[in-house]
Amino acid sequence: MATHRVETDRTPHTDEPVLRVGGPAPARRGRVRRLLPRGIALLTSVCTLVVLINGHAALPFQRIVTIEAKMASKADYFGDPEVQRLLVRHGIRVRITRMGSREIAAQSYEGYDVVFPSGQPASDQITRKRATEGRPVTAYRPFVSPIVLATYREYAQTLADHAIAEPLPGAPAGAEPLYYRLDMEKFLGATRAGTRWNDLGLRKHGGTHNDNRVLAQTSHICESNSAGTYLGLVSYVDHTVGPHGGGDRGGGGIPRTAAEADAFGRDIKELLNGQGMPASDKNKTYVSPEGKSTSPISVIYEHQFLAHQIRAEARTARVDNERVLLYPSTRFVTEPQLIALTSEGDRLGRLVTDDPALQRRAMELGFRIGADDNSASNSAGEALTRFLSEHHIPVPALSEDDTKAVLPQLPLFERMVELVGDCAPVPQATGPEAP
Repeated sequence: MATHRVETDRTPHTDEPVLRVGGPAPARRGRVRRLLPRGIALLTSVCTLVVLINGHAALPFQRIVTIEAKMASKADYFGDPEVQRLLVRHGIRVRITRMGSREIAAQSYEGYDVVFPSGQPASDQITRKRATEGRPVTAYRPFVSPIVLATYREYAQTLADHAIAEPLPGAPAGAEPLYYRLDMEKFLGATRAGTRWNDLGLRKHGGTHNDNRVLAQTSHICESNSAGTYLGLVSYVDHTVGPHGGGDRGGGGIPRTAAEADAFGRDIKELLNGQGMPASDKNKTYVSPEGKSTSPISVIYEHQFLAHQIRAEARTARVDNERVLLYPSTRFVTEPQLIALTSEGDRLGRLVTDDPALQRRAMELGFRIGADDNSASNSAGEALTRFLSEHHIPVPALSEDDTKAVLPQLPLFERMVELVGDCAPVPQATGPEAP
């Protein structure tokens, strides 16, 4: 192959082509001068195009780090285009493997930077397992969202006819209520009695024939934190004010021993397994046109309902009055934790917890953030209240008299989940850090 060498004299070698260095011919010099501005303009245009394609004009050549994550329902936040844009500005892209919270706790985390189950039981399982391996983790709580029951107006009105539900105060004058308080004792009593929607007079409010039992439908109990949390909620009500309340069994509505956990699980199994085949994502079913006929009441998170209403108001300048929310009279404090497994995961945790733009976006997606992040609070929080009011969306105002439920210790809670859902056991941590 021929090679090229720069010569400093005028005598070429005969065995190689010559590359001469010298001034350009006059005609070519003018042409270069004319082309130079065009070349600079072209290069600028190409750089601008690259920047615009990525959507981040301030950081066109910044290195982007891909963070591997396993997440449950909180993947909704990281799947939001605006959140993705804000993260890329910080040089981060999150690649999500989505699965239920219990699955996250049961599987390997090798190759992942963060895991983000939706509730405390799975988070505890993960942190304890890592501790026994001598691999500590850092946990962040960027936002929270209470468990709620989502339904449709005719179903809420039907429950209100029988004092099973009642409208919450605060609805705008002349407007139909968007939020209701659900008496959990009466609701579970109707489920246990085998009451049908037709028995309650659903058609009175325009509903179609529905001979299904009155109950709430969940995602799969073996996989989903929302379903597991609802199981704990049902058990707590059933063993405090329900038919199995009082007596010497359990303490404060929760089991204290393995035998009690098994007994509690058997007590409530029928209340949770009468829904048929559970859907993997109840919120998608709820907001779909088919939701009313297949899942009249769905267990979801508050942020999912509020996000739907925020989108509806932005699209139509009014809320979706067909869909309403039931707040259980007994509530459980959910504490989702983003668990960082690597230094890059730790960076992501700090960002979504502390960055003002990312925190504001979480609020815009219906989450309670910062000072608002106590899901036991009866208030939606100052920031979320202000945002909803600005967008003409009613703010939920819950009663101070509602009961706060608690879950059993993790091993006992796992026994109940496995018994009620016929689930395969989750491997438990062993060693001095294990419960």
